[in-house]
Amino acid sequence: MAYQRSEGPVRVKLPRGTELLGEITELLGASRFRVACKDGVERICRIPGKFRKRIRVSTGDWVIVRPWSIEDEKGDVTWIYTRTQANWLKKKGMI
Repeated sequence: MAYQRSEGPVRVKLPRGTELLGEITELLGASRFRVACKDGVERICRIPGKFRKRIRVSTGDWVIVRPWSIEDEKGDVTWIYTRTQANWLKKKGMI
């Protein structure tokens, strides 16, 4: 069976509310990363359990980060962009 690509608009998730765009700068292990966020703060972020074993990330990947309300220098990764989505964001001037 051949793979068929769906023809239609692809929506790119954008940050809402307190969420921020960020780029993974370092892999720390144990599902934790150092992320350089667009507000200029470097945060240590983790991947929640629902993403942990399903997705692979590397340095240079773009993500959406939700900072913790208690500790602003830490946060959770809520979305990981594919290369195509990251290229679209660059083209639109968002990153």
